[in-house]
Amino acid sequence: MIRYLYSQPWLLFGLTVLFWAGNAIASRVAVGEIEPFQLVLFRWVLVAIAMWVFFGHQVREHWQQIRPRLWWLTMIGGVGFTVFNAMFYLAGHSTTAVHIGIIQGAMPVMVLIGAFIAYRTPIKGVQVFGVAMALIGVLMVASHGNPANLVSTGLNPGDGMMLIAGAAYSFYTVMLRNRPDIPGTAFFTVMAFVAMATSLPFAIAEAMIQRPSFPTWNGWLITLYAAIFPSCLSQLFFLRGVDLVGPGRAGVYFNLVPVFVSILGILLLGEQFAWYHAAALVLVLAGIALTQRGTQ
Repeated sequence: MIRYLYSQPWLLFGLTVLFWAGNAIASRVAVGEIEPFQLVLFRWVLVAIAMWVFFGHQVREHWQQIRPRLWWLTMIGGVGFTVFNAMFYLAGHSTTAVHIGIIQGAMPVMVLIGAFIAYRTPIKGVQVFGVAMALIGVLMVASHGNPANLVSTGLNPGDGMMLIAGAAYSFYTVMLRNRPDIPGTAFFTVMAFVAMATSLPFAIAEAMIQRPSFPTWNGWLITLYAAIFPSCLSQLFFLRGVDLVGPGRAGVYFNLVPVFVSILGILLLGEQFAWYHAAALVLVLAGIALTQRGTQ
């Protein structure tokens, strides 16, 4: 069964996207069960332990390449893992999973913009059009189909946090161009420890600002899900899928995240799917397709 799974890229990527979509559902279910920064910290503690058990030897083997870049790795890991996850789970307190999924789905466009800013990576005409379409789709979600709402009532806090989360992970993705030349599993193991260390101050501050609390049993189950599925298994499945088909074809599967989140949000949480959600979904997916076409 495992051998079959590891030979089927469509199944590996499909499960990866499904687990990522499930994380958006977890951010909503976690409200009242576990505090956001607790969830971030405990998630990465579990991931760091698991990754070290299986891949710690790789970190030791490549430590001479890792050590000189440790501060740089801490910077990108703190932004790409801790800030991203903190904003992601905070967003679940004030916006829907459908909104989270659609805004998260626009991250490839944010990566394209970030690569242009950081490295002056050329953006072709068709890509500019794709970026505009995707951003209009995000605007439709944030304004509930009426841009005038942003003027009268402002941006929903949860949607704003998801925009920050998307920018944080896009920054991390762009910076990966300069990552050490070490195996992906060793790199992710280091990132898990960075995320654990950088999330600790946030969890302590959270406990000091508000009355300290402890996760419920459901909170622990949500943490376990976040650690096993969106973190460990998704990362390993994605790395294996890239080995089988290459990064270009792998990127197409990112487009399924908002689709899966929308379906799960409706089925599991009973969230409403309005006309502007459908329009935004079409715009975001079409925009991403155009930006990817421009790179071919």
